[in-house]
Amino acid sequence: MTDLSHIRNFAIIAHIDHGKSTLADRLIQRCGNLEEREMKEQVLDSMEIERERGITIKAQTVRLRYTAKNGRSYQFNLMDTPGHVDFAYEVSRSLAACEGSLLVVDAAQGVEAQTLANVYHALEAGHEIVPVLNKIDLPAAEPERVRQQIEEVIGLDAGQALLISAKTGLGIEEVLESLVDRLPPPAGDANAPLKALLVDSWYDAYLGVIILVRIKDGVLKKGQRIRMMVTEAVHQVERIGYFTPKRIECAELTPGEVGYITAGIKAVADCRVGDTLTDERAPADTPLPGFKPHVPVVFCGLFPVDTSEYPLLRDSLDKLALNDGSFSYLPETSAALGFGFRCGFLGLLHMEIIQERLEREFTLDLITTAPSVVYRVHMTDGRTQELHNPVDMPDPTRIDHIEEPWVRATILVPDSSLGAVLALCTERRGQQSELTYAGSRALVVYRLPLNEIVFDFHDRLKSVSRGYASFDYEIADYAVSDLVRISILVNGEPVDALSFITHRGAAEGRGRQICERLKDLIPRHLFKIPIQASIGGRVIARETIPALRKDVTAKCYGGDITRKRKLLDKQKEGKKKMRQFGKVDIPQSAFIKALRLGDE
Repeated sequence: MTDLSHIRNFAIIAHIDHGKSTLADRLIQRCGNLEEREMKEQVLDSMEIERERGITIKAQTVRLRYTAKNGRSYQFNLMDTPGHVDFAYEVSRSLAACEGSLLVVDAAQGVEAQTLANVYHALEAGHEIVPVLNKIDLPAAEPERVRQQIEEVIGLDAGQALLISAKTGLGIEEVLESLVDRLPPPAGDANAPLKALLVDSWYDAYLGVIILVRIKDGVLKKGQRIRMMVTEAVHQVERIGYFTPKRIECAELTPGEVGYITAGIKAVADCRVGDTLTDERAPADTPLPGFKPHVPVVFCGLFPVDTSEYPLLRDSLDKLALNDGSFSYLPETSAALGFGFRCGFLGLLHMEIIQERLEREFTLDLITTAPSVVYRVHMTDGRTQELHNPVDMPDPTRIDHIEEPWVRATILVPDSSLGAVLALCTERRGQQSELTYAGSRALVVYRLPLNEIVFDFHDRLKSVSRGYASFDYEIADYAVSDLVRISILVNGEPVDALSFITHRGAAEGRGRQICERLKDLIPRHLFKIPIQASIGGRVIARETIPALRKDVTAKCYGGDITRKRKLLDKQKEGKKKMRQFGKVDIPQSAFIKALRLGDE
């Protein structure tokens, strides 16, 4: 059993691309966990999509052994966390299993919006934070300016901030020594009843569900019967071990240690993240405080382009849900797109990642409907219902009022682009909360409707600030808003897949935009096709696709005009009939382009 005073549990937190995973690589290399031939860049980013995009999606854990200058051997349990706002729930889970954090800040770029968000998560978890300035070997590095920024913006003492270069390995020894000197050891009692926090779980084809646990009290042994305190499920522990990052089996886990167990569990849904594991025979009295459940905030429909692939899509979603319990899905049908699923995600990047994994790992060809957020509809009879899909919106006469989710957005932007960013936020119905300066950059806090963010806000923000603005948000609350549903009618028939909810003020512009786009996408038929955007029974925008005209008078060479007139009138009658009964074929490509996220 490892002495508690010789254990340090810590997370690495930072903004995207500030060097978390590279620092983790150097720590693993210095502690000799992997041989030189086994090392590769971002060794903890195991998913192909993580390596390709250069981002961390799943938090990873590693046990390191380090002999300090004082001659003692220490056990470090390292958590490498994601930096993107959509995976903030992964960060909060990892932080709950640690006592301290290394805050990595790029010495050239300085403090960014996500740096702030992650620091607040760490402070909420009661962490001791050690600031680390990375990339000091870059010509643009300004460590003194960034130190001052950390003190001004975050309020942390950066006088003892470590100067390192994770890429070259400069200063790694100082990082390891500061973990020993500046981070507190974990607390725990080996003789108390077993209490272990369920930090994460994922599915393995050979072992079933693998559970990542952090032991708070007691000892977890192989063969022990354990009870999940929330789900009340009882299992027998089959394997125990830890990651180096290779899986290493051991006989037991003691207080303060982080490791994994398998217990023949078939589905990840049976393991609630944040649950407490205890001994079945001598259970603990109270469970540990868990995590806030992750709540999907963005919903969209996923439909296979080829309707025969529906069973494959269903199986693929089942398999993905085994490894990512944070997205939900329910079957839905659409008159235009056939059978598919309504899926809930934590944000737009999360939606993109799931969609990309479905297309790559299961070779599916998908159509994604426009993303929408969860609205609360208050009816005149006092009932309240959640609205995930614009198609399900009740009759407006029965609606008393609708509430939409608002977010608290933090934007860090250079002074030169501040005006453009403020104009963008105002255009998106934003309400400014505060505006302060951190050196030459402005820190703006806005209240924004989530509905205005999910389309193309991030792309627009990057373009108006020439890529220099950083953005982070958290769900704040729900507020009453004047919202309407826009239905798109093609030849008088509503197309359910294209309907969406928007603010009344923006309705006309958005309706006209989608009508113009469809006019270019739907091929011409032998009859005129009107494309309309309507709110209830009132048409707010219209475009008309002209008819293809066959020259029916081609065979009349000269002669009587009445003969030509007769043929043209006959054609007109046929077109009228065709317009009434003719079916407009909208190609799948038109749907894909019309629903494409980037609003031109």
